[in-house]
Amino acid sequence: MMGPGRGDRLDTPRGSRMRMRFDVEKIGSSSEAIARFLGTGRYLAIQTIIVIVWILLNVFAVSLRWDPYPFILLNLAFSTQAAYAAPLILLAQNRQDDRDRVSLEEDRRRAEQTKADTEFLARELASLRIALGEVATRDYMRRELEDIRNLIVSALDEDEDEPRESGRRRPRPDSAPDD
Repeated sequence: MMGPGRGDRLDTPRGSRMRMRFDVEKIGSSSEAIARFLGTGRYLAIQTIIVIVWILLNVFAVSLRWDPYPFILLNLAFSTQAAYAAPLILLAQNRQDDRDRVSLEEDRRRAEQTKADTEFLARELASLRIALGEVATRDYMRRELEDIRNLIVSALDEDEDEPRESGRRRPRPDSAPDD
């Protein structure tokens, strides 16, 4: 004997027979497109033309009067349009708020990263300046070598003024040695 089917068990909920799956993103983008169109001058111009034609036909075309003077059908159409337009506009605004929130969070993250990078570069630049302060530059080395040369020359000049021993003379640094 076969056991009860999965749908026959009391501890298992029945699945819905009619499952409608909506693509939320597609509905949202469609509603945004409609809301954008409702806010354009083109829409206002088209609606104004339709209303003028509606009123003219119902006032002057006696045989075509489907909505006489108080224009109750036109009023109903406007009410229906408003009933759908308001939620569409709110949905579009909510989606825009969500995008703005994500964008703001991304901007904050970028700003924090930029600040951290700037602080790091400032520390690195400061350490380079300290390191360069301890490095001998070319001009500093030239001055030091020039000072040493002048000291040697002055020491040699002082030695020349002293009595010579056994007739030997020390050569000057800027002269060529005698062969």
